[in-house]
Amino acid sequence: MAASRMLRLVPSESALLVCDMQDKFRNHIQYFPQIVEVTRRMIEAAKLLDIKIVATEQNPNGLGHTVAELGLHKHNVPVFTKTKFSMCAPDLRNELGTGIKSVLICGIEAHVCVYHTAIDFQEKGFNVHVLVDGSSSRSMVDRIYAYKQLERAGINLSTSECVILGLVGDSVHGKFKAVQRLIKESAPDTGLLANISHV
Repeated sequence: MAASRMLRLVPSESALLVCDMQDKFRNHIQYFPQIVEVTRRMIEAAKLLDIKIVATEQNPNGLGHTVAELGLHKHNVPVFTKTKFSMCAPDLRNELGTGIKSVLICGIEAHVCVYHTAIDFQEKGFNVHVLVDGSSSRSMVDRIYAYKQLERAGINLSTSECVILGLVGDSVHGKFKAVQRLIKESAPDTGLLANISHV
């Protein structure tokens, strides 16, 4: 098993990547509404903490645009169109700039675009966190085994609350109260509890 690069998360050095959360997937992805809610929370937390956010859409002419619940336009999130599975394209990396060391990945599908994005960013030297409660697939088998493969590759698997509080780092942080309100209600069940022994 590869060793994970467990770097401390620093807001100014971190970016949230929202991968292909598109309308056409709504009725096909396991726990899609819950994944959307977790991703929405991550976006809200990122805005509170001044963390860069970027999103992609896979073939939007066929798969539609990002679901409205995430409010990407309201938050002025740049959205990149792609055909390759990975988000790790030159134009998106240019948008991130040179100061980003850690990427936090939400989206779909866990075993395809999320997987390839995580591996590619790791190969570029980034500290990569995949949010297991913020990503999913059409099949729970594909989802669970994607996480197993990512873990073996040295990718950090995290939950949204763990990442958010890791970014805050201290209860005296100026945004802690606002973040606390955001996570006061536990993140929705995204189907991992029943499969926890397999992750």
